[in-house]
Amino acid sequence: MMMLLLAAGGGGLLSFNGGFAIWVLITMVVFLLIMGKYAVPLIMDALQERESRIKDSLESAEKALSRAEKISKDNEKALREAEQKAQKIRKEAIEEAELIRAERLEKSKEEASDMIAQAKETIEQEKKRALTELRDEVARLAVQSASMIIDAELDEQKNSKLVDNFIKDISKN
Repeated sequence: MMMLLLAAGGGGLLSFNGGFAIWVLITMVVFLLIMGKYAVPLIMDALQERESRIKDSLESAEKALSRAEKISKDNEKALREAEQKAQKIRKEAIEEAELIRAERLEKSKEEASDMIAQAKETIEQEKKRALTELRDEVARLAVQSASMIIDAELDEQKNSKLVDNFIKDISKN
């Protein structure tokens, strides 16, 4: 029933009007020609420009990434070199400190040895001076004793023997 109404009424949704279809076809062709001549080239140029900008951006990003990787590798290399230099400097500083310590120890030993030698020499000189003073004192006492004995006894033979024995005793010391 619905079909009959549509076919009989002549203005239904499924009815075909030939004149209207031709106008739709002509306007569509004109629209496509105008679009093809004016709008499509502009859109294509814009798309190509956008594509080239994206390509340039990607290339720039790749270059920046490769530069960043190179810089990172260079930084790692510089860091390793700096660590090696720091270890070398530490090693040299330790060796130098050890050398200075050894030199100071050797110098201290030499100074101690010199002080001991000087003390021994001073002791030896004091000992000789004391012996000399002792001999001088003994000789003075001997002379004094001899002069007392001489005063008391004038026997020359006894005095001579006494002085000889005394000199022998002094020379033994």
